[in-house]
Amino acid sequence: MLRYDALVLAGGAALRLGGVDKPMLRLGGTTLVERALAAVAGADRTVVVGPARDLPADVTVTSEYPPGGGPAAAVVAGLAMVSADLVVVLAADLPFVTRGHVEQLLETAETHSRHDAVAFVDDDGRRQHLAAVYGSAALRDAADRLGDIDGASMRSLTESLTLVEIEADSVMTLDCDTWGDVARAREILEEQ
Repeated sequence: MLRYDALVLAGGAALRLGGVDKPMLRLGGTTLVERALAAVAGADRTVVVGPARDLPADVTVTSEYPPGGGPAAAVVAGLAMVSADLVVVLAADLPFVTRGHVEQLLETAETHSRHDAVAFVDDDGRRQHLAAVYGSAALRDAADRLGDIDGASMRSLTESLTLVEIEADSVMTLDCDTWGDVARAREILEEQ
Protein backbone atom coordinates (compact mmCIF):
# COMPACT_ATOMS: atom_id res chain seq x y z
CA MET A 1 0.00 0.00 0.00
CA LEU A 2 1.23 3.48 -0.85
CA ARG A 3 2.33 5.80 1.93
CA TYR A 4 0.31 8.96 2.37
CA ASP A 5 -0.53 11.89 4.61
CA ALA A 6 -4.10 12.97 5.29
CA LEU A 7 -5.98 16.24 5.54
CA VAL A 8 -9.31 16.11 7.37
CA LEU A 9 -11.31 19.28 6.74
CA ALA A 10 -13.23 20.07 9.90
CA GLY A 11 -13.97 23.78 9.70
CA GLY A 12 -16.79 25.77 8.21
CA ALA A 13 -19.64 27.72 9.72
CA ALA A 14 -22.33 24.98 9.36
CA LEU A 15 -24.91 27.67 8.64
CA ARG A 16 -27.53 25.15 7.47
CA LEU A 17 -27.13 23.44 10.85
CA GLY A 18 -27.58 26.62 12.84
CA GLY A 19 -23.85 27.09 13.38
CA VAL A 20 -23.24 23.97 15.49
CA ASP A 21 -19.77 22.45 15.58
CA LYS A 22 -20.64 19.98 12.83
CA PRO A 23 -17.53 17.75 13.06
CA MET A 24 -18.40 17.11 16.72
CA LEU A 25 -21.93 15.85 15.93
CA ARG A 26 -22.40 12.26 17.05
CA LEU A 27 -23.62 9.47 14.82
CA GLY A 28 -23.90 6.07 16.44
CA GLY A 29 -21.85 7.20 19.43
CA THR A 30 -18.97 8.52 17.31
CA THR A 31 -18.33 12.10 16.23
CA LEU A 32 -18.04 12.94 12.56
CA VAL A 33 -14.39 13.93 12.98
CA GLU A 34 -13.64 10.63 14.77
CA ARG A 35 -15.17 8.75 11.83
CA ALA A 36 -12.99 10.70 9.38
CA LEU A 37 -9.88 10.06 11.48
CA ALA A 38 -10.67 6.34 11.50
CA ALA A 39 -10.93 6.37 7.69
CA VAL A 40 -7.42 7.84 7.36
CA ALA A 41 -5.88 5.87 10.22
CA GLY A 42 -3.20 4.49 7.87
CA ALA A 43 -1.72 7.92 7.16
CA ASP A 44 1.86 8.71 8.12
CA ARG A 45 0.69 12.13 9.28
CA THR A 46 -2.84 13.42 9.80
CA VAL A 47 -3.69 17.11 9.82
CA VAL A 48 -7.12 18.34 10.89
CA VAL A 49 -7.88 21.73 9.40
CA GLY A 50 -10.30 23.60 11.62
CA PRO A 51 -10.63 25.01 15.11
CA ALA A 52 -8.82 23.44 18.06
CA ARG A 53 -10.71 20.49 19.51
CA ASP A 54 -10.04 17.54 21.79
CA LEU A 55 -8.30 15.25 19.28
CA PRO A 56 -5.74 12.46 19.55
CA ALA A 57 -2.22 13.64 20.40
CA ASP A 58 -0.77 12.36 17.12
CA VAL A 59 -3.05 14.62 15.05
CA THR A 60 -1.75 18.01 13.93
CA VAL A 61 -4.28 20.85 13.94
CA THR A 62 -4.10 23.94 11.76
CA SER A 63 -6.56 26.48 10.38
CA GLU A 64 -7.07 28.06 7.01
CA TYR A 65 -6.22 31.68 6.48
CA PRO A 66 -8.29 33.68 6.50
CA PRO A 67 -10.63 31.73 8.78
CA GLY A 68 -13.76 30.85 6.83
CA GLY A 69 -11.80 30.97 3.56
CA GLY A 70 -13.46 27.76 2.36
CA PRO A 71 -12.33 24.23 1.57
CA ALA A 72 -9.67 25.15 -0.98
CA ALA A 73 -8.05 27.51 1.55
CA ALA A 74 -8.25 24.72 4.13
CA VAL A 75 -6.53 22.29 1.78
CA VAL A 76 -3.74 24.77 1.07
CA ALA A 77 -3.24 25.38 4.80
CA GLY A 78 -3.07 21.65 5.43
CA LEU A 79 -0.67 21.06 2.53
CA ALA A 80 1.88 23.23 4.32
CA MET A 81 1.93 20.62 7.12
CA VAL A 82 2.44 17.43 5.08
CA SER A 83 5.40 15.91 3.28
CA ALA A 84 4.22 12.65 1.67
CA ASP A 85 3.98 12.40 -2.12
CA LEU A 86 0.28 11.58 -1.78
CA VAL A 87 -2.31 13.30 0.38
CA VAL A 88 -5.81 12.03 1.09
CA VAL A 89 -8.28 14.88 1.48
CA LEU A 90 -11.43 14.02 3.41
CA ALA A 91 -14.24 16.24 4.64
CA ALA A 92 -15.27 15.44 8.20
CA ASP A 93 -18.95 15.57 7.24
CA LEU A 94 -18.80 12.40 5.09
CA PRO A 95 -19.62 9.81 7.78
CA PHE A 96 -19.70 6.75 5.53
CA VAL A 97 -16.23 7.05 4.02
CA THR A 98 -14.26 4.18 5.56
CA ARG A 99 -10.68 3.05 5.64
CA GLY A 100 -11.61 0.62 2.86
CA HIS A 101 -12.67 3.55 0.67
CA VAL A 102 -9.37 5.31 1.36
CA GLU A 103 -7.51 2.13 0.41
CA GLN A 104 -9.53 1.99 -2.81
CA LEU A 105 -8.43 5.55 -3.63
CA LEU A 106 -4.80 4.65 -2.96
CA GLU A 107 -4.93 1.43 -4.99
CA THR A 108 -6.40 3.34 -7.92
CA ALA A 109 -3.74 6.04 -7.54
CA GLU A 110 -1.07 3.36 -7.67
CA THR A 111 -2.43 1.86 -10.89
CA HIS A 112 -2.96 5.32 -12.45
CA SER A 113 0.28 6.92 -11.29
CA ARG A 114 0.45 9.26 -14.28
CA HIS A 115 -2.66 11.05 -13.06
CA ASP A 116 -2.64 13.84 -10.47
CA ALA A 117 -5.61 12.66 -8.42
CA VAL A 118 -8.29 10.06 -7.80
CA ALA A 119 -11.74 11.07 -6.54
CA PHE A 120 -15.04 9.44 -5.89
CA VAL A 121 -17.97 10.52 -8.03
CA ASP A 122 -21.54 10.31 -6.73
CA ASP A 123 -24.68 8.89 -8.34
CA ASP A 124 -25.34 12.25 -10.03
CA GLY A 125 -21.86 12.38 -11.57
CA ARG A 126 -20.50 15.01 -9.19
CA ARG A 127 -16.87 14.65 -8.21
CA GLN A 128 -16.27 14.43 -4.51
CA HIS A 129 -13.16 16.60 -4.32
CA LEU A 130 -13.19 16.18 -0.54
CA ALA A 131 -13.07 12.38 -0.74
CA ALA A 132 -10.00 12.05 -2.89
CA VAL A 133 -6.28 11.41 -3.05
CA TYR A 134 -3.97 13.93 -4.69
CA GLY A 135 -0.36 14.10 -5.68
CA SER A 136 0.92 16.64 -3.16
CA ALA A 137 3.19 18.41 -5.66
CA ALA A 138 0.42 18.63 -8.27
CA LEU A 139 -1.98 20.08 -5.70
CA ARG A 140 0.61 22.65 -4.56
CA ASP A 141 1.25 23.63 -8.18
CA ALA A 142 -2.49 24.01 -8.76
CA ALA A 143 -2.74 26.28 -5.72
CA ASP A 144 0.16 28.39 -7.00
CA ARG A 145 -1.54 28.74 -10.41
CA LEU A 146 -4.84 29.70 -8.79
CA GLY A 147 -3.27 32.50 -6.77
CA ASP A 148 -5.90 34.02 -4.48
CA ILE A 149 -7.24 31.04 -2.59
CA ASP A 150 -9.65 32.92 -0.29
CA GLY A 151 -13.16 31.76 -1.14
CA ALA A 152 -11.98 29.55 -4.02
CA SER A 153 -13.84 26.33 -4.66
CA MET A 154 -12.25 22.90 -4.77
CA ARG A 155 -13.41 22.67 -8.37
CA SER A 156 -11.40 25.75 -9.31
CA LEU A 157 -8.38 24.50 -7.34
CA THR A 158 -8.40 21.10 -9.04
CA GLU A 159 -9.61 21.94 -12.56
CA SER A 160 -6.10 21.77 -14.03
CA LEU A 161 -5.38 18.32 -12.56
CA THR A 162 -5.71 15.02 -14.42
CA LEU A 163 -8.14 12.99 -12.38
CA VAL A 164 -9.41 9.42 -12.29
CA GLU A 165 -12.98 8.92 -11.05
CA ILE A 166 -14.32 6.03 -8.97
CA GLU A 167 -18.06 5.52 -8.88
CA ALA A 168 -19.52 5.58 -5.38
CA ASP A 169 -23.01 4.97 -4.05
CA SER A 170 -25.24 7.61 -2.50
CA VAL A 171 -24.64 6.35 1.04
CA MET A 172 -20.88 6.69 0.84
CA THR A 173 -21.14 10.22 -0.56
CA LEU A 174 -23.85 11.40 1.87
CA ASP A 175 -22.58 14.56 3.50
CA CYS A 176 -24.18 15.99 6.61
CA ASP A 177 -24.90 19.55 5.52
CA THR A 178 -28.46 19.83 6.89
CA TRP A 179 -30.41 18.36 9.81
CA GLY A 180 -32.22 16.23 7.23
CA ASP A 181 -28.87 14.80 6.13
CA VAL A 182 -27.91 14.09 9.76
CA ALA A 183 -31.24 12.35 10.34
CA ARG A 184 -30.76 10.26 7.18
CA ALA A 185 -27.24 9.27 8.28
CA ARG A 186 -28.57 8.19 11.67
CA GLU A 187 -31.30 6.13 9.98
CA ILE A 188 -28.71 4.40 7.79
CA LEU A 189 -26.61 3.56 10.83
CA GLU A 190 -29.63 2.05 12.58
CA GLU A 191 -30.33 -0.10 9.52
CA GLN A 192 -26.77 -1.44 9.35
